[in-house]
Parts: sequence; structure tokens; C-alpha cells
Amino acid sequence: MLKKLLVANRGEIAVRVIRAAQDLGIATVAVHSDADAESLHVQIADEAVNIGPPAAKKSYLNQAAILKAAAETGADSIHPGYGFLAENADFADACAAAGLVFVGPSGDAIRTMGDKVAARSAADAAGVPVVPGSIGRVADIEEARHILMDTGFPVMIKAAAGGGGRGIRIANDLAAFEAAFPQAAAEAQAAFGDGGLYMEKVVTKARHIEVQVLGDGTDAVHCWERECSLQRRRQKVWEEAPSQALSDRVREELCQSAVRLARAVGYSGAGTVEYLYDDEHDQFYFIEMNTRIQVEHPVTEMITGIDLVAEGLRIAGGEPLRLKQRDIVARGHAIEVRLNAEDPSRDFAPFPGTVSDLRVPGGPGVRFESMLYAGYTVPPFYDSLLAKLVVHGETRAAAIARLVRALKETRIDGLRTTKPLFLALAEDATVLANAVHTRWLEGWLETHSARLVPDLEP
Repeated sequence: MLKKLLVANRGEIAVRVIRAAQDLGIATVAVHSDADAESLHVQIADEAVNIGPPAAKKSYLNQAAILKAAAETGADSIHPGYGFLAENADFADACAAAGLVFVGPSGDAIRTMGDKVAARSAADAAGVPVVPGSIGRVADIEEARHILMDTGFPVMIKAAAGGGGRGIRIANDLAAFEAAFPQAAAEAQAAFGDGGLYMEKVVTKARHIEVQVLGDGTDAVHCWERECSLQRRRQKVWEEAPSQALSDRVREELCQSAVRLARAVGYSGAGTVEYLYDDEHDQFYFIEMNTRIQVEHPVTEMITGIDLVAEGLRIAGGEPLRLKQRDIVARGHAIEVRLNAEDPSRDFAPFPGTVSDLRVPGGPGVRFESMLYAGYTVPPFYDSLLAKLVVHGETRAAAIARLVRALKETRIDGLRTTKPLFLALAEDATVLANAVHTRWLEGWLETHSARLVPDLEP
């Protein structure tokens, strides 16, 4: 087992990882920027090291500073959380070269699955259906025009090394395509240092379904699926497990395909295989794999009772996979919503500030993942995620009712948050009927966002 873990992240995921490590008797080291000196993850870790100024590239993305902190504190391992360096293959290799255990897959696995084109090829080789599109990277716009004869419109242009919804354009005709192609390449180059692109046919009114996997480099299991179809600008805002859109047959095929892929690439740790599901044709397509723990992992934990972060730490420490597929049972229904420091009535404008008072919801089946405390000042330099409210019920209807109750209990005074969005969605007839798709929320917001005025407590 690991002895001392450095958590190379911040915010609620750093708090989550530190708690899981401490539960296993692993000493913890927090790293932080100047802006995060008073953060909760710094306060609860056994040790803390300042690694630089507020800008992420000078702190949380500063590999040399993080590796130096690990050496100075005697850490034997590094957990990257999600975001920042979590899917950076070079950082995984650098950890190994420094004699540190990287809690996650190998650098080679990250390269294969982190490059969207290589991941499509790996999925195809493992017998996993992929969305029709380019076989590899698209060399130039001339080649792209030829591919259009197979995909037709609408078509999606995507960054080969992308993530988080960046480097993506959708074109509905040739003129829009020729304008979007160089824009996507430039955005991909700026965001990821790699302007490579590939193309996929747009599956209209698709659902976003993802499968949680755990692997030890040799074997792998799945922990069932999540649905993440409620998205704004390709960013998930509401996730639930399981998906009620799937038949038992499709669910089994989907989950087993994710296991085949994880085994094929020798995946180690917690990861997620993501799919589009075409309701109309009852068909799923692989889109990408996230080689890390995800923001929405708690909904899977709620229905399975498995601590995914702890299992990842055990695997990184050299233990073989403890779980057998037959023992992983899904019970009830779980929903997670992301409470961000944003004003949904003003196009989700960021709203950093100081938490003047905090009331956390409780009761059966309620989980509040956060780094907040009264008096904490939310810095303006990072992602706006404040907390994840997760609920569990025997049925989806029971989970939604519990979500409404927990949201009404929640108070984060001094900030505007996305809480009104979720109260409104939890009462919407389309959401209640589970008739959504990945582009539904953006259309809904066009007519509802002005009414989502948050409470701003003095």
C-alpha cells in the first residue's frame, strides 16, 4: 500500500482524494498556489506545500514544482485528480522516472486513449462501435471534403487531443464547415498544443452515456453506466445513474464493450468510457475515454456502494483488482448536480466572492462534496465548481424529490450559484419524463434562463 500521497490538484476533488487516502491510513500532502493557501484541502492534509502563483500554469500545471514538492516531503505517489495534469501522459512518465507511483493508467495508455483518433482505432479493434467519421486525423481541408461524402451533414469537427468541449465545431452545410475547420484547429492548438482534428457524424438528439471501469492493467470490471445528457456548451451539469433510457440488453452490451476496451489497452485505475446513444435506432457509439476519475463518479458510488477513489489507490499500491463483476450490483437511482459560482440568469457569468454563511443539506441518501466553509473566499482563477450535491433514492422519482428537498436546504450565502437552474429542471415535465438529449438544455435555456434569478444573501 502507498505510504504518502501527494495530491496534485485543488478544490473539492483534492478534498475527496485526501479523505479517501486518510481512510486507508495513507499520509497526505496538499500542494497549493498562493491563491489557495487557506483552502480546505490545505487545512485537512497532513502536510502542505506552496508551489507557486495563482496562475495554473505556474502552479497546478507546473510539473517541476510538483515533483520537487513530492521529493521534499518524501511522498511515494501522486494523485492527479481530474483536470490540470490528470490526463497528461508526459507527467505520468515523469512521475515514474522520479520513482513515484502515478495513481492512474500508464503514460502509454493515456496517450492511446487521450488522443481521440488513437482511441477510436483502439475501440474499433476491440469491437466497440464508433461514430461514423474519419479513420484517423484529417490532414487538411481537402481530405475533410472527401470525408463529408460519407458523413454528410451535420458533422462535428473535434480536436484530436481535446477535452472539456474545446476545439469542437458543428457544421450544418459546406460554407459553415469551411469556416469552422480552421477555427477548430486554432482553438485546439491554443488549448492543447496540438491542432490535429478529426471528424464525426452528428447523431441528432443523442444521449450521453458513460461506463465506469476499474482495471489493474490485466483485468477490468465495469461499475455500470451513468447518463449525462443534460449539458450546456458540452459541459455536463446534471448526471444520473443508471440510465433509464437503456434496455437490459443494450446496457449489458454497452458495459461489456467498455470492459473489452479497458482490457485491450491494459488500463489501470478508475476510468470512464463515453458513448453516444441513438434512441431512435437503439444504437450506441464510442466517442472517447477519460483516463481519470471523473467529476460525476459519486453517482456510481451511490448506486454500487464502491469507493472508486479508494479502489484506485489500492490498485496503484500494487493490489490486484479486488472486485468481481458478479458482485457489482446497482441499487436504486442517484443524481448529481454541479453547484457553480455562476449566475444562470446572466448567461452563467462567473461570481467569485466570499462565503458569508453555509448550510449543508443532510438526511438519508444525501451527499455534499465540496471545499467550502463559512468565510472561504472563492478565487477567480480556476473552475467555478463549488460543490456537488448527490442524492440517492429507491427510484428516479424518489431521487428527484430528494434532490429538490436537499437543494432547498442548501445555502451558500454571499455568492450567486446555479442552484435555481436545478430547482427549475427538477420540476420540468421533459426532465421528469426523461425525454432529454445532449442539445435539449441549451434550447430550454433560451426561454428559461432569465427566470433563473439566484438568491443573493447579504
